[in-house]
Amino acid sequence: MMLWALILIPLLTAALIASGPRGAARGTAMLGSLISLFIAGLAAFQFDWGNSGAMQLGGSVPFLPSFGVEFSLGVDAVALALILLTALLQPLMVLGSFSAITSDEKTYYAWLMALMAPMVGVFAARDLLFFYVCFELTLVPMFILISLFGSTNRKKAAIKFFLYTFTGSILALAGLVYVAWKASAQTGAWSWDIATLQMVAQSMSLKEQSWVMLAMLAGFAVKIPLFPVHTWLPLAHTEAPTAGSVVLAGVLLKLGTYAVYRFVLPFVPAAVAEYAEAIALLSIVGIVYAGLICWVQRDVKKLVAYSSVSHLGFCVLGMVAINLIGAQGSLLYMINHGLSTGALFFCIGMMYERYHTRSMDELGGLAKKMPIWAFFMGFFTMASVGLPGLNGFVSEFMCLLGTFQSGAEGVGGVRGPLGFWFAAIAGTGMIVAAIYLLYMVGKVVFGPLKEPAGHGHHDDAHGHAHLPQDLTGREIGVLVPLAIGCVVLGVYPTPVLKAFEAPIQHTLAAYDGVNFEDFDGEDDDHGLALVALPAQGEAR
Repeated sequence: MMLWALILIPLLTAALIASGPRGAARGTAMLGSLISLFIAGLAAFQFDWGNSGAMQLGGSVPFLPSFGVEFSLGVDAVALALILLTALLQPLMVLGSFSAITSDEKTYYAWLMALMAPMVGVFAARDLLFFYVCFELTLVPMFILISLFGSTNRKKAAIKFFLYTFTGSILALAGLVYVAWKASAQTGAWSWDIATLQMVAQSMSLKEQSWVMLAMLAGFAVKIPLFPVHTWLPLAHTEAPTAGSVVLAGVLLKLGTYAVYRFVLPFVPAAVAEYAEAIALLSIVGIVYAGLICWVQRDVKKLVAYSSVSHLGFCVLGMVAINLIGAQGSLLYMINHGLSTGALFFCIGMMYERYHTRSMDELGGLAKKMPIWAFFMGFFTMASVGLPGLNGFVSEFMCLLGTFQSGAEGVGGVRGPLGFWFAAIAGTGMIVAAIYLLYMVGKVVFGPLKEPAGHGHHDDAHGHAHLPQDLTGREIGVLVPLAIGCVVLGVYPTPVLKAFEAPIQHTLAAYDGVNFEDFDGEDDDHGLALVALPAQGEAR
């Protein structure tokens, strides 16, 4: 019931905003987002963390029984953690928009609230069609937020965002429908239950699994985004309003990595075993290539946008290591990236509201004028760099460690798909990230004071309210919860990692006994060898 409430309350809030008076839009959005956060907290309280791999708090409502379609919800620890991240960011985005959006507030807050519902639906869905509908519905509110409230090139950014992600999603749907068709051919009835389809997909031949994996990655890799289908992201991030950039970095990109974890890894283990090295290579190219692009950026927001391509490459790399520590690092990275990079976009937005520029050529030494802002900017940059003691270090280290250990001999002498060289080359991305992020802080935060000519005498298209030079109490309130999250997950991530262990073991059960060295693309029956799963509770 609580999962349904987390979907319906944002929709109800959006309807109330749209039909209510203009002056009530902010307050209604804030109230609705706080109620959603409270319900998410109750869900976390009622969740049985001792059985974190089981789907809980769920239920189903039949929709088209003759076609096997139902609205079915349920969460394990991974899905619930991402829902909690979504619920946390929602009131912060509303609060952070008070001074940035002063015109057409009803439209803005209504669509911002409406966006939360399908995001929660993606994480909570246990029915394939319901998942896909929610996955696609996230495009509409985001398209409107970018096209109406973005910067100069907002129309181009919105169209590019929509076309890239929609086209990829259609291809992903084709692959998933093929699996459903295979299930109907075996049972004589249509079913869209994810658990049922997973067993059917695992029984397919290597050739079938490979085509299905390619179709799924065509959609999910765009959403992540994985190199080379990443080109829509920097423009969308740069042109989006601050809250739009935060929700992109914090949640929307995680829909892609979550879909890889939920569908690609358990559905097509034979294909993943065959092509893990190729996927890892694309991830590493994205890590290093995007990092080098960041190195030459002069727009602070575009730099942080490209850094997301690099960071999420670590997420995918940890997943295709096909071991517990790599997957734990990957899933934790989803949470950590949402906190630290989302906070950086908040900081950049606060700076932009005051100076109406994001160029490192026009700004410098802002610590002299904005010491509180400078503290948070430096803090979240250190978290993004991966400073030990903050959240970014733990997840990046685990992704690399999992990649390194993937090449070592495991039980029965079996080696994973990756190994030392994959980890070593990906590790250079951390060095490049330290260079471009610290250079950005050195230019913008420290050094001699530099402000744009005519500062304080112009306004932008959305009528930003006049703000004091340094951060207000409201803006500090937006950043403090994110800073606390970065410290807690950096110092003591053990409870989260422990909660992720059972669902990851369940996902990786399909790979038990698989010798990745045997996959050479010639034997078309490899998929059949992966059907037998270990008994419940059997150790890996």
